[in-house]
Amino acid sequence: MFDAFFPGFILSLSLIVAIGAQNAFVLRQGLRREHVFWVCLTCGTSDAVLIAGGVAGFGVLAQKLPWFETAMRYGGAAFLMWYGWRNARSAWEGGHALQADGITDRPLGSTLLTLLAITWLNPHVYLDTVVLIGSISAQYDNRIWFGAGAVLASISFFFALGYGARVLAPLFAKPTSWRILDGLIAFTMWAIAAGLLLT
Repeated sequence: MFDAFFPGFILSLSLIVAIGAQNAFVLRQGLRREHVFWVCLTCGTSDAVLIAGGVAGFGVLAQKLPWFETAMRYGGAAFLMWYGWRNARSAWEGGHALQADGITDRPLGSTLLTLLAITWLNPHVYLDTVVLIGSISAQYDNRIWFGAGAVLASISFFFALGYGARVLAPLFAKPTSWRILDGLIAFTMWAIAAGLLLT
């Protein structure tokens, strides 16, 4: 059991730690203390569904649909460019500062819809979870435990990132820090979008 569980955990963690659109969104929500639990749960659940699909062999479906990869690539790039523009505008305008009382100013539904788009319109998510984790899981006799390890790593990481962001709260009490973060997030989104278009 553990011979498959730990490799799944380590592989998933190594893939998810790299900064990306999803992680940047979770970090921002954690700093603002807005809907942190639901954001982390949504990310973890989405990854769990994708990993389960990969381990169950659904990655073969994507290979049989030639248009799937292209549609996901251009759709994801368009969304990431738009979301990057939003953050770039926020960085330019400034005026944001962290409110220590954790008052939310964005509806939960709107927040989760944005997060779901960032997650499910990003082809890299499918490559990492469905294709890569799914194909590597086939090397293990106990694929279920390999997938369980991968899912646990994902959920643990998102909750650690979302709630651990509060350690940085004093730094983000300054509007300048928010402008820098928004600028970095915009750059990250555009870089990922460019990578999708140029691949």
